[in-house]
Amino acid sequence: MNILPYRVLVVEDQAFQREYLLELLREQGVAHLEAAADGAEAVERLERQHFDLVLSDLLMPGMDGVQLIQHLSALEYRPQLALMSSAPRRVLGGACQAARELGLTVVDLIPKPAMPAAIARLLERLGRRQGHEPSPAQQVPGFSRSQLLLGLARGELQAWFQPKKSLRDGRIVAAEALVRWLHPEHGLLLPGSFIDDLGRYGLEQVLLWTVVEQSLRAQATWREQGYHIPVSVNLPPHLLDDPGLPDRLADFVLHQGGEPAALCFELTEGSTTRQPGSYHAGACRLRMKGFGLAQDDFGQGYSSLYNLVSTPFTELKIDRALVHGSVEDEALAAALESTVALGRRLGLEVVAEGVESAAELSLLRRLQCDRVQGFLISEAVSAQAFDRLLREDGPAVAP
Repeated sequence: MNILPYRVLVVEDQAFQREYLLELLREQGVAHLEAAADGAEAVERLERQHFDLVLSDLLMPGMDGVQLIQHLSALEYRPQLALMSSAPRRVLGGACQAARELGLTVVDLIPKPAMPAAIARLLERLGRRQGHEPSPAQQVPGFSRSQLLLGLARGELQAWFQPKKSLRDGRIVAAEALVRWLHPEHGLLLPGSFIDDLGRYGLEQVLLWTVVEQSLRAQATWREQGYHIPVSVNLPPHLLDDPGLPDRLADFVLHQGGEPAALCFELTEGSTTRQPGSYHAGACRLRMKGFGLAQDDFGQGYSSLYNLVSTPFTELKIDRALVHGSVEDEALAAALESTVALGRRLGLEVVAEGVESAAELSLLRRLQCDRVQGFLISEAVSAQAFDRLLREDGPAVAP
């Protein structure tokens, strides 16, 4: 049996269930286990030490699981979270959504009584996320404006690429550019460590130009090898308050020898435009310049059907919140099926993100989703590593 180095805190008020869960985790090889009888005891333990995972019941006397979630969000070092309950699945899903809105990573939802296969699946998912999510040791304090500008100037903030695979033929057909900071002191940092600081100091447009430029260079290299790979780049909508942005982006791409049609801007949900009309005006002008346009994170947060049909999108990105758990949850599966069908009826390329299991992949293929991305396919990798993924994928296909 492999020894798993995770530090796991089990929160369960029923003594028998608590010991049962601990035994299941021991059988799977978890090295460090602790238990709390209620939310208050869990908070005390979390304030004293760091855990990789908190596995918590929802229905507990005193501080319940939802209140524990609210306390977890206030911690300096946030563990990943798995929720379990005998409550209806929609209650469990509501608690999961609350956790995500508070910035927590929910690894799994487990109906009670927990079965050995569910615990094995939980640990498998945790293992995939280790290295993709910052551990407490990797989390760093906030960065100053000068530190961020220095990192940008030195080229330490880099565009890494997560492949999107076609469900028609299994080939890599596109990529999403995701920023990583190769920090000289802290090592590889994910956006959660620095993206809020970039926004605080008004450096998001500087980052946008950095990612676009690096994406164009990567595309040029791939084209030399015969691969034509469109790249998606995140664009915070408030940047569309700058009416000249679409023109400058188009001029820059053409000057660099790139093709606007090979870039797709994903309009994220973290912000909105200040000026009325800027969102739709900017979106229309980006499309008029030839760029692709994606509705990001559809099915989560504040994305709306009206926004989907009133904006000239070319791609629909289904949020992982609809994908995760859809195999086990009939309501989620129905919502996922309807979303895929809606995207196809609107003539959009439908992409499901956050795919983590073969069962999810099989479901999405059955629902006729166009493309998928997620840890099951590949994490985001450097441009050089993406070269290798393309070669492993097979010879280039004529565009």
